[in-house]
Amino acid sequence: MKQPSTEEIYFAGGCLWGVQEFIRHLPGVISTEAGRANGIRKDTKGDYDGYAECVRTQFDPEVTNIERLMTQFFEIIDPYSINQQGQDIGLKYRTGIYSQSNQHLEKAKLFIDQQPKSHTIAVEVLPLTNYVKSDPEHQDRLTNYPQDYCHLPLSLLHKYKVEP
Repeated sequence: MKQPSTEEIYFAGGCLWGVQEFIRHLPGVISTEAGRANGIRKDTKGDYDGYAECVRTQFDPEVTNIERLMTQFFEIIDPYSINQQGQDIGLKYRTGIYSQSNQHLEKAKLFIDQQPKSHTIAVEVLPLTNYVKSDPEHQDRLTNYPQDYCHLPLSLLHKYKVEP
């Protein structure tokens, strides 16, 4: 059986628990991992260091693409909100797209430029300079503890979930 090709992009959209749960069910997504993007440290210890809570997303480009992923991501965020999604407030809850691929970043910027009021969209699009995997208790949090807090409504959170 042929292994799918994979590409990787990082989505920051407020509390990573809901973002990961939503993204993991998108068609073409192969894997997700909760983490921190573009902070300073190489671990999760210590005070806040400028990171954004994010979800490392590996996807099959033969099934989905950056534009489709961006469209789906925009379903769960308020792209005009600065450093806040739902009740989660602060720099670590800012919205962003991060990648080591310039092509991904260019496509993300183009997508944003095509949105209504694009000049007021607060989603940062930046190269990934540092990524740290979140601690184990944050991985797949809403899968393991479905009653935990999430700022996203369940109907939206599982919009793309396919039951086995």
